Amino acid sequence: MKKIIVVSVVLAGLLLTLPETGSAIPAFARKYGFNCNMCHTAFTRLNDFGQRFRQHGYQIPGQEGHEKNVFATPFPLAVRTSMGLVVGGNDSTTTSSFNINGLDVLAAGVLHKNISFLMIYTPRLDEPAGDYTGAADGANPGQLGALEAANVVFSNLIPEKLNIRVGRFEPAYHPLSSKRTYYLASPYEIYAYGSDGNRFGFDDNQLGIEATGDFRAGFHYAAGVVNGNGANPDNNKYKDLYLAMHQVFGRGEGQSAGQRVGVFGYYGWQPTVFDSLTGPMGENEGGGNKPFYRLGGEVSLNWRTLNLRALLMQGVDDQALNPIDTADDYEFTGGIIELDWAGLYNNRLIASAMVNWVNPPCGDDDKQVLAYSAVLRYNLGDWTAVNVALHAEYLHREVGQDNPFKDDIVALMLDFAL
Repeated sequence: MKKIIVVSVVLAGLLLTLPETGSAIPAFARKYGFNCNMCHTAFTRLNDFGQRFRQHGYQIPGQEGHEKNVFATPFPLAVRTSMGLVVGGNDSTTTSSFNINGLDVLAAGVLHKNISFLMIYTPRLDEPAGDYTGAADGANPGQLGALEAANVVFSNLIPEKLNIRVGRFEPAYHPLSSKRTYYLASPYEIYAYGSDGNRFGFDDNQLGIEATGDFRAGFHYAAGVVNGNGANPDNNKYKDLYLAMHQVFGRGEGQSAGQRVGVFGYYGWQPTVFDSLTGPMGENEGGGNKPFYRLGGEVSLNWRTLNLRALLMQGVDDQALNPIDTADDYEFTGGIIELDWAGLYNNRLIASAMVNWVNPPCGDDDKQVLAYSAVLRYNLGDWTAVNVALHAEYLHREVGQDNPFKDDIVALMLDFAL
């Protein structure tokens, strides 16, 4: 453990002595000739303009119909990966390895005025393999092939107040985006948590349709209908519903300016009996469907380049989905508190600290989670469409209540996108 802390301190010192030389996912930066900081506080976190740009279907607000579409420009393709040293330790073992952490291929752009698209593909990687045993004839991939996102956006059906997104997407009930976070090794624990009797994953991108809109007074809404089964065909004939709303006080979107307060809710069904037959697209008419829901609130507070974000969430699964005690509903709570700071020229230096926790119901105490994380990132270069960030991250994680299993991880990485 002492060795891990020493490595962290040394790397932090090196980052602070590097010369000043910002960044983001660069497909749009190439199109417009912008520096990536136009849309990002720093790679990968969206600022207020970037949030508006995404909400408007990857169009500059006010310029709809006046900008070039994907057929008049080089195809808007971007890739991202990270590589470096990861050191892990607990009471009994210490490990270390240089790694390449997957690959994302992203394409997005405007097809026609107020019609745009986004696709994110993660290709299957047999090498690097999933663990030290090697590729094993492809049976041990380091990354599974997945269409993480594929959606079309119809913007301004009612100007500003109604946009429709169809396909697979990151749903708006994620007020803190786990896809555009500074952290590479530290998940949002409450997003990933669930009972063993419920296959729903709160953190998953979903298949369905979503409506969003905003009003000049700072009110924003999103509502959706989705399968609720991640990327897979639906496991029952019912569709899940969600609603998210937030109010921004002051100028901005609550990302890097203005103060945001919001609520969100998700209501869905999970089957307890599965039919042996499937539909034409692989879907199943699961029976004995039982309800579950997720409710939460979030705030995002800004002062200069400081941003404090917090989220609290409660999950309730019907008693039939409770593997611990079928006489009671499965109820859990959890939250996230994250403090970010951006500094130096063009926000090239990012410092962040985060605490995650999950409190399961009595009888499932071995799934209690408490995690502390810290990140220090330095973005190299001042290029229009290339991002290279030096990334240092520390994670301390405890799982269980009475005799918790403790993990410590230090990641020293290069985060790279072009």
